[in-house]
Amino acid sequence: MKEKPAAPAVVRATAILDLIARSDGPLSLADMARTLGLPKSSLHGLCATLEQQNLITRLNSGTMTLGPHVMMWAHAFLARIDITQEFFASWDDMRVLPEDTITLSIRDGQEIVYIACRNGHRPLGFTFRTGMRLPAARTATGLAMLSTLPSQRIRALYAPGSASTESASDGTSPFMLDQLLEELQQTRQRGYSVDHEGVHKGMDCFGAPVFDSLHPEAVAGVAVSIPAGTADTALQEHAGQAMRKLANRLSERLGGRQNQI
Repeated sequence: MKEKPAAPAVVRATAILDLIARSDGPLSLADMARTLGLPKSSLHGLCATLEQQNLITRLNSGTMTLGPHVMMWAHAFLARIDITQEFFASWDDMRVLPEDTITLSIRDGQEIVYIACRNGHRPLGFTFRTGMRLPAARTATGLAMLSTLPSQRIRALYAPGSASTESASDGTSPFMLDQLLEELQQTRQRGYSVDHEGVHKGMDCFGAPVFDSLHPEAVAGVAVSIPAGTADTALQEHAGQAMRKLANRLSERLGGRQNQI
């Protein structure tokens, strides 16, 4: 049986912050009550406390967004992640695909969180932001990291019904578990992951997993994003292999093993 939370108010406050963080725009009290299934009276008190602590900001319209105190936590968290510094150092050493955008992300359950980005010169029509979350099964870095997990771990992570709730940011059809398992097997056989317009229409991404000295599974993923119209077979292979080399260099700097997918 699950252990009952010692402080339910903290759990509810965290749910509010998570909901606002995942939203495309500011949310009203009614929006949050409907999504979280909480009474407005409880939400009102929680939001007032979060606003006092600068964890949320109430706009003139009455809607709410994340407050500045959250950024202090984010900066403190990123400051402790050596992997972001090693990412830029590894790219500086190699200078792979200098004209294209390369991202670094970590996995949080079924989602990935972007923690660093080296912007290229080629326009993508899409902007990666530090802290942005996307479904792991829709992204090159997410697929690369998931490919390092055994199938039973994937099945546990994406239990029947849960994977079908994930959809791409452009509103395409849901990503089912059997499709995901097939894609991960193709990723292992290919040696790198491919996201064909899963994050954004007109953009292809190619990724590889990063390892450290402590964990058998990937701790991060790197990917390059290229306009879909320019990504012919030769460029796709070049991009995928370049990400493998970058991931290997980053893994080496972290004391991890070489990329074997």
